[in-house]
Amino acid sequence: MPTDRFRVEVQGRTLELSNLDKVLYPQAGFTKGEVIDYYTRVAPVLLPHLADRALTRIRYPNGVEGNSFFEKNAPAATPSWVRTENLPAPGSSKGRETIDYVVADDLPTLVWLANLAALELHTPQWKIGEHPDLMVVDLDPGAPAALKQCCQVALLLRDRLAADGVEAYPKTSGKKGMQLSCPIAGTQSAEEVSAYARRIAQDLEREHPNLIVSKMAKNLRPGKIFIDWSQNNAAKTTVAPYSLRAQPVPSVSTPLTWDEVAVGAAGKRPSSRPYIAGEVLSRLDEHGDLLAPLLDVGPPLPE
Repeated sequence: MPTDRFRVEVQGRTLELSNLDKVLYPQAGFTKGEVIDYYTRVAPVLLPHLADRALTRIRYPNGVEGNSFFEKNAPAATPSWVRTENLPAPGSSKGRETIDYVVADDLPTLVWLANLAALELHTPQWKIGEHPDLMVVDLDPGAPAALKQCCQVALLLRDRLAADGVEAYPKTSGKKGMQLSCPIAGTQSAEEVSAYARRIAQDLEREHPNLIVSKMAKNLRPGKIFIDWSQNNAAKTTVAPYSLRAQPVPSVSTPLTWDEVAVGAAGKRPSSRPYIAGEVLSRLDEHGDLLAPLLDVGPPLPE
């Protein structure tokens, strides 16, 4: 076997890892080996959020400064022990009726994906064969608005949703925006969930027209926060909690406390710079999984 390849045992599965010294984040000197180490250490809190969900990956075989590609279908030479599910292809997938999705239910699969430089992990709001059990709203800032304004809008959204008995949990996207996730009953279609999210976004736009926009037209977004209610479309995915992002540093989609969001709304961290992999692991020691409530059944959304 070449010297840059070696076999490891992960929970009874044999994997062949390669090129562990390859730098995937050049500005930070963060290597593939460190990516695998991060995903291994964060797995106890990440895997429950991936379980039973069709996984879309974004792979960066030559690092974040090289070319990347989305991957939904299980790649060639997928180990036989990796769970796959054959599902209808979403609207954006041309030329095929079904896709063999990877489902990351265990640590060996997560390590295998990390070894493929699948840096970003994205999931839908539904588990396989079920209605959505999450409602997600994406907060996308139009420059010069930034994460500070996202935090301000997140607080407004939290209070508006709470009035309907819906609890929201915040995280950074790991890039310039945020997401709020809400556990729901899993008894309503994606169309119903999306319609509710759109209605809330429109209500807040009317109340705060100088800060919020609910329409997708990009020419309306400068200086405002676009509340992207369309994330609840059945074909859409959202970056998973604790996923790495392809940024100059190994930033992470990081769960936050509401106290931190309030601090961010005042222009302090987390709106000053993203949390990176090592910091997120330290945060887990302090907070545990702030998004654990997403794993519980929530209420049905108001009609």
